[in-house]
Amino acid sequence: MNLSRLESLIGIENINKLKATKVLVLGLGGVGGYVVESLVRSGVENITLVDGDTIKPSNINRQIIVTSRNINNYKTKEWKKRIKLINRDCKVNIINTMINEDNMEVLFSDNYNYIIDACDTTKVKTKLIRECHNRGIKLISSMGTAKKMDATKLIITTLDKTNTDPLAKKIRSELKNEKDLMKEVTVVTSTEKATDTIELGSTAYVPAVAGLYITNYIVNDIVK
Repeated sequence: MNLSRLESLIGIENINKLKATKVLVLGLGGVGGYVVESLVRSGVENITLVDGDTIKPSNINRQIIVTSRNINNYKTKEWKKRIKLINRDCKVNIINTMINEDNMEVLFSDNYNYIIDACDTTKVKTKLIRECHNRGIKLISSMGTAKKMDATKLIITTLDKTNTDPLAKKIRSELKNEKDLMKEVTVVTSTEKATDTIELGSTAYVPAVAGLYITNYIVNDIVK
């Protein structure tokens, strides 16, 4: 894979660091998909994809992997094919499973440098925060991007500093007796107040920008 344009910015030593970095992405929806796409195009060559869901027609407006030709296919398998088309040297492991509190141990079968939480289940997100803390793994967790229209309101911060995000509020409630832990959790969140709609409507661009922010954080964390 030709990374000459990126190498001119960060140098070959940092390119090699990116190639050696091991990342697990939990959830391959609007946010997680753009994390995968941008990490692979940034040179990451060790990636594990976790999602047990298949592609639905309603995914097409915001999930980069989705086309009219792969409806009903597994997201993990479609992503593996796409990654290999971008960089055939990338090692892609897929865990085609819906993660819950009982089977989370499967996420720790390798020594990951980063785990990206792009799932939407509060209990899973909360337990993952605790597990990554106990295991010393860097975690970046995506908060809610549904019902948001303004991508410029997205920020990278820590969980304790979120205030307008309903999903973050639920997680903070679960961790209310672990205030120091909340200060350690890196999140991408929106300061925009959610629109008042019944369904979890979503744009093409807000989840995409959230995913790109996560990759931005990882790459800059690696190259310092």
